[in-house]
Amino acid sequence: MKPEEFDYVSALLKRESGLVIGRDKVYLLESRLVPLARERGMAGLSDVIQALMTGRDANLVKAVVDAMTTNETFFFRDVRPFDQFKTVSMPEVLTSRATKRQLRIWSAACSTGQEPYTIAMILKEMEAKIAGWKIEIIATDLALDVLERAKKGVYSQFEVQRGLPVQLLVKYFTQQKDTWAINDVLKRMITFRPLNLLHSFAGLGQFDIIFCRNVLIYFDQETKGKILDGMAKLMPPDGTLYLGGAETVLGVTNAFQPVANQRGLYRPTAGASGPAVR
Repeated sequence: MKPEEFDYVSALLKRESGLVIGRDKVYLLESRLVPLARERGMAGLSDVIQALMTGRDANLVKAVVDAMTTNETFFFRDVRPFDQFKTVSMPEVLTSRATKRQLRIWSAACSTGQEPYTIAMILKEMEAKIAGWKIEIIATDLALDVLERAKKGVYSQFEVQRGLPVQLLVKYFTQQKDTWAINDVLKRMITFRPLNLLHSFAGLGQFDIIFCRNVLIYFDQETKGKILDGMAKLMPPDGTLYLGGAETVLGVTNAFQPVANQRGLYRPTAGASGPAVR
């Protein structure tokens, strides 16, 4: 790949999605975009980039952004956050929201839906404790094709084998030849919506719990700070933010502070917002 081709694609991805691609990630461009070139009958990556540079194919731009921003995910990924959701967040919510009996959860950058469906399964397993509660799970992603997959809730044998306990597979899925379909009860618990985290998400409303895991690692510091500051504005003082194991708010924003003894959990900082002082 020519240096000017790389510079053009990396700038396009940064502008359209916030994704930051260093020169050491040329292999990632090739692995994601060469299959796209084949799908469109192009000879290779250079043809894709040349077509982008002409600026005449908006659908190609979207296809490239979608291909580069679709991240790997699986059910109960990393396990610990979901254990914390069951043993830390939900007991707190059941006490603090006992009068209103309402709970709103946001799964940001949900990809093909395994995270919000995992949350839905956990809540369904707690059905007796949350009977009569109004619970909303909003799941968003930039890529429309992965959102459509998430809405359908149909997964391959390989996908359901990664992290999903067999008892939950049997309980909440129906086998359809070589695939497994989520049952309608879980699907009705989740609202999937398209959303670019670079744009305003104030219209989503307030959330008690936000999962934004393994997303911020793809952004630069300024973009991370803007996203986190925006999320803090959507949360009450006792709200909880879940980040990925390699992510932190420290040195990025003062709008959140770590929850003591709970790695990966953060709460809005009272009276604080904006970039961290460096």
